[in-house]
Amino acid sequence: MAAPNKLKIINDPIYGFISVPNDLIFEIIQHPYFQRLRRITQMGMSYLVYPGAHHTRFHHALGAMFLMQRAIQTLRFKGIAISEEEETALQIAILLHDIGHGPFSHAMEHSIVEEVSHENLSLLFMNHLNDRFNGQLSLAITIFKNQYHRNFLHQLVSGQLDMDRLDYLRRDSFFTGVAEGNINSQRLIAMLNVKNDQLVVEEKGIYSVEIFIVARRLMYWQVYLHKTSLVAEQLLLKLLQRAKFLSQRGEVLKASEAFSYFLNHNITLTEFNEDVLKKFSKLDDYDIISAMKAWEGHTDFVLSELSRMLLNRDLLKIKLKSDAPEPGKVNQLLHEVMERHNLSADEASYFVFTGEISNLAYHMDKDNINLIKKNGKVVDVAKASDQLNLEALSKEVVKHYLCYPKSH
Repeated sequence: MAAPNKLKIINDPIYGFISVPNDLIFEIIQHPYFQRLRRITQMGMSYLVYPGAHHTRFHHALGAMFLMQRAIQTLRFKGIAISEEEETALQIAILLHDIGHGPFSHAMEHSIVEEVSHENLSLLFMNHLNDRFNGQLSLAITIFKNQYHRNFLHQLVSGQLDMDRLDYLRRDSFFTGVAEGNINSQRLIAMLNVKNDQLVVEEKGIYSVEIFIVARRLMYWQVYLHKTSLVAEQLLLKLLQRAKFLSQRGEVLKASEAFSYFLNHNITLTEFNEDVLKKFSKLDDYDIISAMKAWEGHTDFVLSELSRMLLNRDLLKIKLKSDAPEPGKVNQLLHEVMERHNLSADEASYFVFTGEISNLAYHMDKDNINLIKKNGKVVDVAKASDQLNLEALSKEVVKHYLCYPKSH
């Protein structure tokens, strides 16, 4: 019987055809750990605001790999030596950079597992896959961890102008229909170069960089930090916290086997052995949605009401302001909810709560985007820009929010 052809071509709505360049990358994509990303939405609960935002982490990982292929081509054309081994390692590192995300992307990190970040989990998955593929991912992991002697390779995977950001801004803009995020990622890649082992952008690419930074800021306010998305994410977080609280108090909640395991155990990074990782790899958005459908009829008011609100998009009211809400106003709202539904203060706090969000489009003091001038001088893009005051975009903007039931 003939061996399957592993040099596949995948049709992507953003870039057209994406090629899978070798057998190893094909086998990684085929692995259940990576296939699971098909069942995890890229943008969490944002589809409640933008109905088209149902694209997945799988989509995004392949798109980022495609851009990495283009970046390698561009740098080689400009005389930067990148070996075949480094080329494969870069593609694997960017392909797996988000493999540790749990259901609905970020919600799990602060509820079901104990402060274990998706970056930690991505590394655990990579190490496990490295064992499975007899050490062939070792260089990719070294680059991912920024332990390789050529620093610019890590910047392509994780930096202010990395392939991750260049893909998700363009992709999220496409699927939400928010045109402000539609950056020209391929133009930006065409302007890349390397100087003193640092990734730089050629001077003529300054306007593309400006558009990228402004697009990032607009996408954060308009999409990622949209107030309806924000309140939905917070309700999902509260729902998972409530489910965990009830489970650990002895309630048996309807949930998948993998989901039940995490509801009933306090799992920190040190507990993430191979067995736990395998259980985590079984979790995806469908576990959470099917659990919410089961919990909607639960006798616990908090659990059933939060499930109903999320399933029916009947969310809390949210107010965003530059100043923190007055404690007196928060207490008043809390007591009204307690009286109306006969809840304790702790139970009512699932429906009345505060928090803050921040938006920083460009970190000037951390891994800046540098331009290389024709005379070879390297300058920070914010200092070189004459079109827009990019330094203003490097200042963090903080907003405070207050969430409470709509009847007020």
